[in-house]
Amino acid sequence: MPHYFRDLSRTACRLVLFALLPLIAVAGLATPARAVIELDITKGQIEPMPIAITNFVGSGEEAGRYGVDIAAVVSADLKRSGLFRPLPREAFIETVSNFDQAPRFGDWRIIQAQALVTGRVTVLPDGRLRAEFRLWDVYAQQQMVGLQFVTTPRNWRRIGHLIADAVYERLTGEKGYFDTRIVFIDESGPKDKRVKRLALMDQDGENLRYLSDGQSLVLTPRFSPNSQEITYVSYAGGRPRVYLYNIETGQREIVGVFPTMTFAPRFSPDGQHVILSLQQGGNSDIYTMDLRSRETRQLTDTPSIETAPSYSPDGRQVTFESDREGSQQIYVMNADGSGQQRISAGRGRYSTPVWSPRGDLIAFTKLLNGRFLIGVMRPDGTGERILTEGFHNEGPTWAPNGRVIMFFRDTPGERGGPRLWTVDLTGYNEQQVPTPNFASDPSWSALLK
Repeated sequence: MPHYFRDLSRTACRLVLFALLPLIAVAGLATPARAVIELDITKGQIEPMPIAITNFVGSGEEAGRYGVDIAAVVSADLKRSGLFRPLPREAFIETVSNFDQAPRFGDWRIIQAQALVTGRVTVLPDGRLRAEFRLWDVYAQQQMVGLQFVTTPRNWRRIGHLIADAVYERLTGEKGYFDTRIVFIDESGPKDKRVKRLALMDQDGENLRYLSDGQSLVLTPRFSPNSQEITYVSYAGGRPRVYLYNIETGQREIVGVFPTMTFAPRFSPDGQHVILSLQQGGNSDIYTMDLRSRETRQLTDTPSIETAPSYSPDGRQVTFESDREGSQQIYVMNADGSGQQRISAGRGRYSTPVWSPRGDLIAFTKLLNGRFLIGVMRPDGTGERILTEGFHNEGPTWAPNGRVIMFFRDTPGERGGPRLWTVDLTGYNEQQVPTPNFASDPSWSALLK
């Protein structure tokens, strides 16, 4: 018996368990075959892999519509990564109508597909959706991975993102980044009277939600490690305060009322602290606050402007910007404030350093010769590389797999304004992220749970 039929027998047993779960459930459909095709994404620009993604077979008319929509999300995610080239469906020779049968691999080789994704959607008696998919190595004629998901219909887009993540991981060996969210500042209205609202959306620009009404200025939103909370600065009441916002409950909480200006709060990797800068007189220093005891601890103490702190993934170090030596530069210190040392050494002014989730790089903004650049360097300051430049680029934030950086790019002129963009760590595949209005200061969540 072919292995893909044996796999489905296991699936039928596991579905009984997943029917009890209220949210998305995931299970393996198959014992993956050894990967024959793969993408090495560590060596810079590569030729996108041609991949065929069929419309998922539906158990009825409604399921069929979901099948088409889910397949479209998978295709769009993989295409935006720049690593895959979904083939046009007009070129398909085989129409996959039976998910339980192996594909006619010869038909897919003719159109030069190296990988093939097939799927099936079923509307369960309780109204939930069950989506199954398989990734095939066309030339080895092997199934590489098979998974199923059970969820409510409103989560159908997340199924698409989860399948895209699974395909990405199986073919690249790296975690995907599609089942994630972006929090950012939505900007609308005339340039001299911009209304700024806190906004949340999926990484592809869908499912937009506004988290503030625009009555008060909001700045620097940042996700908690579990992606369930956001910290940000709001001028509600006429003075800046640091807030926590719970995405699920909608509850807001003031972290602390500080007597001075506060800037750029960001969570520690364990979610137990917030690190931020407080301004007194003409300078600012970096502090941490314990979110349980609300006790603060000062980490820097110099007559200069020190801000934009960001923890390393292990929480042992912090990178920040300071003008203590006359111009903005990037520094690194231990989490207790000891061992402060400058790491940026090139020409220009450096700002907004953000530590990669992988720990191997720090992203930054650099102002040089009137141009704003987004780049990366190692935590010891070596290996500086510029990924992109423009009239005004700023605010880098990392995808959870540390392979893509999002930032905002402002454009000059009366009609100009900021937009969100992404760029690969290799400096290629620069793409604008769709938003309904101007958008700035993005923060990328971890993979959703």
